[in-house]
Amino acid sequence: MLILAIESSCDETAAAIVEDGRKVLSNVVSSQIKIHEEFGGVVPEVAAREHLNSINLVIDECFKNAGLKRSCIDAFASTVGPGLVGCLLVGLNASKTLSLVHNKPYIGVNHLNAHVCANFIDTDLKPPFVCLLVSGGHTQVIYVKDYDKQEILASTIDDAVGEVYDKVARLCSICYPGGVLLDKMAQEGDSTRFNFPIAKVKEDEFSFSGLKTAVLREVKKFSKDELPKKDIAASFQKTIADTLITKTKNIADKMNCKTIALAGGVAANSELRKRLKELEAQGYKTNAPQMKYCTDNASMVASSAYFNPIKCDNPLMLEVFSRG
Repeated sequence: MLILAIESSCDETAAAIVEDGRKVLSNVVSSQIKIHEEFGGVVPEVAAREHLNSINLVIDECFKNAGLKRSCIDAFASTVGPGLVGCLLVGLNASKTLSLVHNKPYIGVNHLNAHVCANFIDTDLKPPFVCLLVSGGHTQVIYVKDYDKQEILASTIDDAVGEVYDKVARLCSICYPGGVLLDKMAQEGDSTRFNFPIAKVKEDEFSFSGLKTAVLREVKKFSKDELPKKDIAASFQKTIADTLITKTKNIADKMNCKTIALAGGVAANSELRKRLKELEAQGYKTNAPQMKYCTDNASMVASSAYFNPIKCDNPLMLEVFSRG
């Protein structure tokens, strides 16, 4: 089954053609990072306009790279939410239009489910497994009982990890995109210099507001020129990884599950990927998507459309949603 999917939930305009949810035939992503740099973050209205400018070009390039005609596609899919409403509407309307013009099914996809399904691309991974989903807006531990059966076992009660990375980056005067640059800086720092706290919360909760405050206190102790950015970044990143990996491992043990996967934009983080891989020495099977499938892309949307679509009587009546 060939599915063409479109992703436009935030600041990437993406299209992909994937066979049977695992084999990527074409994957095209048009990023808006350069456009939003001057604003220090994503401006929804600007992002939506850029999606409109790029969507047809991205779709055309996707077909060209795959060497396929539009008539070869068995179904069209798009992200329905969560995300920025104006941005989501661009992908939704483009995908629904292709569906109607070519008389093929339309499939709606939940963006978070798509991140989980990125683990199926170019792998033989099968449920059940425990998945740590970490992104700009969400931090969750999900038990993937089956392809279309997922249960959230833990989630953040305040900021998501991606949000904390961006906020800490701003505290350290690191420009947008802060999370990516902070990760690079952390690799050159001393992770033992600062002892940042791990929040004491319930086993099904994460909390990072205290960590953010602790970093702020340390930053205020230094002048701008003397601020040890690399050491702060390394110590902060170590605390994040300790928190996420320890809790995810404990939940996996409770579920008697020895397979742990990583998903979401923060799944590209070097320390988190390293710490996940280290669990294999303790008898766990681990999986993290390829870097290009961690951040927003349409291949993961196509995979989710195959394995875990939004189920409804009339998919063409699906509407976008901002939170979920």
